[in-house]
Amino acid sequence: MTNRVPSAQSSVVAVTDHLAAPIVNAPLAAPGACLGVFEREFDYLCATLRRLRVPSSDIEDLVHEVFVVMYRRWESYDPRFPIRPWLFGIALRVAAAHRRRVFRELPGPGPDLEDPSPGPDQALATRQARRTVLAALERLPLPRRAVFVMHHLDNMAMHDIASALGIPKFTAYSRLRKARQEFEAAVKSIQSDGLSR
Repeated sequence: MTNRVPSAQSSVVAVTDHLAAPIVNAPLAAPGACLGVFEREFDYLCATLRRLRVPSSDIEDLVHEVFVVMYRRWESYDPRFPIRPWLFGIALRVAAAHRRRVFRELPGPGPDLEDPSPGPDQALATRQARRTVLAALERLPLPRRAVFVMHHLDNMAMHDIASALGIPKFTAYSRLRKARQEFEAAVKSIQSDGLSR
């Protein structure tokens, strides 16, 4: 075995490495050193969580959650890279998980869901309108009622109605025009009879 004499350059590197070691490498050497990094970066983590819009009352608890994650993942950290970006990633994920957890757990007013069913007044008005329409339709003669229902209720085109009923297109239009007039008169008559009661 030969003894090597350190050169001047290697002693400078050794001194430089020795000065840099406490800052970068020494605290990262073992999982026990994780606590030292955590203590050093505690203020940074608090500021980071504050910037991530974590409520002030939850910051200290979340910083401790960051420490737990950091301790568990300590072996996966590569000391060749800066520690703060790694800590920021952990803090970001912890803050996001906290936000989801708070959203799920906090009792609060539920979403304002409107009842899709009509209110009692609207239901009554709908029933009355339906009765009026059915009564008015019954007053129409069947040939005109068929054209009226197919066009206004079934949304069929006039050429399809004429074809289905086997009548000329202009006859279908004539029946529709007459059925509209009769329907309108029937509705007015039914409504006026209902008001006089």
